[in-house]
Amino acid sequence: MSDATLYKWKAKYGGMTVSELRRLKDLEVENSELKRLLADAMLDNAGLKGLLAKNS
Repeated sequence: MSDATLYKWKAKYGGMTVSELRRLKDLEVENSELKRLLADAMLDNAGLKGLLAKNS
């Protein structure tokens, strides 16, 4: 591990407790799932708009 990586890790996580780190990890997982759901919804929305444009 490089010194820069260690420094960034300490800057981000240095003052956190174990429970705070677990909560952060859970929130990151939840956030990625919500981003995926949003992307899927936006694709569905774009597809429906395309179908409406063809039918009009």
